[in-house]
Amino acid sequence: MIFAGLSHLFWAREEFRAQVPGWVPMDADGVVMASGGVEITLGAGLALLRRDRVLVGRLLAAFFVLVFPGNIAQFVNQADAFGLTSDTSRFVRLLFQPVLIAWALWATGIPRGIPRRR
Repeated sequence: MIFAGLSHLFWAREEFRAQVPGWVPMDADGVVMASGGVEITLGAGLALLRRDRVLVGRLLAAFFVLVFPGNIAQFVNQADAFGLTSDTSRFVRLLFQPVLIAWALWATGIPRGIPRRR
């Protein structure tokens, strides 16, 4: 996550701007910079906040849900970025977003953090 966040700020900014939907009422570069900052923060949280891992996992999953419209916009607008240069490759990427969400929850212990009914 830290690496991905840094890529938002430096070497992949233009690619990430291609994913910001046109209907977002903010500057695309500002959205990319802000989301990069969030990714760096979440990555640091994963690395450092052991006692709050479940919370960080939930926040990371929510972040992946919030950026999903950008992936949809890339598909709908047929925007080439990150080597995704066909409708098929952009669509396949959409299928992996739920996997990322599930991974964020599983990897941070959400199944163990859910209270069980008796």
